[in-house]
Amino acid sequence: MAWFLWKLVPLLKTYPWLMVSAFMFGFVLADFVSGVVHWVADTWGSPELPIIGQALIRPFREHHVDQKEITRHDFVETNGNNCFISIGPAVGGALVPLVDALNVFVATAIFSVTLWVFFTNQFHKSAHLDSPPRWVALLQRLNLVLPPDHHTVHHTAPYAKYYCITVGWLNEPLYRVRFFQVLERIITVTTGLVPREDDIGVRAARAILEEPPAPRPAEHAAPEPEV
Repeated sequence: MAWFLWKLVPLLKTYPWLMVSAFMFGFVLADFVSGVVHWVADTWGSPELPIIGQALIRPFREHHVDQKEITRHDFVETNGNNCFISIGPAVGGALVPLVDALNVFVATAIFSVTLWVFFTNQFHKSAHLDSPPRWVALLQRLNLVLPPDHHTVHHTAPYAKYYCITVGWLNEPLYRVRFFQVLERIITVTTGLVPREDDIGVRAARAILEEPPAPRPAEHAAPEPEV
């Protein structure tokens, strides 16, 4: 990442607004990536699967049982997996030839996505801390990292909404268009697999799959009119 950044910084004088736009695009894209990965781990497969079951699925599902467990992890345990999976994109992005504006945009966006994916679990951990550092709490209040109250919406059984855990900006839009539920129905129709079947059982999983659109989450509900 340092090598990657070293290549990008000199180009700021030539493409300032382009690179800022790409950086912000990468920030939002990282939020989307965190949501997709979180949804996959919560919804499909089993913790008993080789490698991915232990490394990805089990931690997410155990987190629903003990939300505070993540706060007891050190920096390496919290961020190690994300660091590992970020190596490939970081190297690939650093190898993009910076010959024109499009390539600069792509390279900057890849740098940004990689950076924020790396920090996603740290932001997630902070959302579960009882007393985060003051500067983190300020960023949470400004909605620049995942706010605790916002993330609480996800931690309501059956844990089937608000999957994005980098900053959470995309949770409400994806929830309103039922993005993940539509994906679940498509996968069920085409493969016969039932989302969350391994986690909560066939009957409960099918009930969730068939339920009508849920009301808006309480965190974002409109206030009752005063009388």
